[in-house]
Amino acid sequence: MNFTNKEGISLVNDLIKTIQENRDYLSKVDGAIGDGDHGINMSKGFTMAEEELKKHSDYNMSEGLMVLSKMLMGKIGGSMGPLYGNLFRGMATVSKDKDIIDSKVVGDMLEKAYSNIASISSAKPGDKTLMDVLDPAVKKYVHEINMNKNMIEALNSMAESADEGLESTKDMVAKIGRASRLGERSRGFQDAGATSCNLILKSFAKSIIKITS
Repeated sequence: MNFTNKEGISLVNDLIKTIQENRDYLSKVDGAIGDGDHGINMSKGFTMAEEELKKHSDYNMSEGLMVLSKMLMGKIGGSMGPLYGNLFRGMATVSKDKDIIDSKVVGDMLEKAYSNIASISSAKPGDKTLMDVLDPAVKKYVHEINMNKNMIEALNSMAESADEGLESTKDMVAKIGRASRLGERSRGFQDAGATSCNLILKSFAKSIIKITS
């Protein structure tokens, strides 16, 4: 159960479409306890990546992910550009020399995405950030593969963990970022970064399942 790096470019295109389609939703979530511009900024970066990819119809998944990384790090302000830029850079770096993407490579991509973010952010599970989605989701995928589940089963479990992680942020008090200034008043709302991370991981899983089914 695997796919080629070339086939994987559809994964990148799906990620772009997912963020574009959820631009207003992300900004609405962000508006509850943040600036309200998360969806606008994310969609801007992903759309610029889309425009760049139109010039390179021969790009594979790894090359597409690197374009996404560069656009997010170079064109989006605030903290989310560097965070997601490093996430996608991690995925691209691990997979760039792989013609065939199997369950192990997918796991390596997810773990590198996680470690790249952890290296530049002090956020940890419980802080009401994207880490509340990324941490359990990546660990769940790796655990499932280690338990000899196939890639589709592991990806479905990862998506479920991503949903559970997102839901958990509603009960948390923000400890990092603008929302942290609200203290207890930040409780009762889901985190915007966790929301976009949830969308990204679920799109990632859905695309791979579609390619390999």
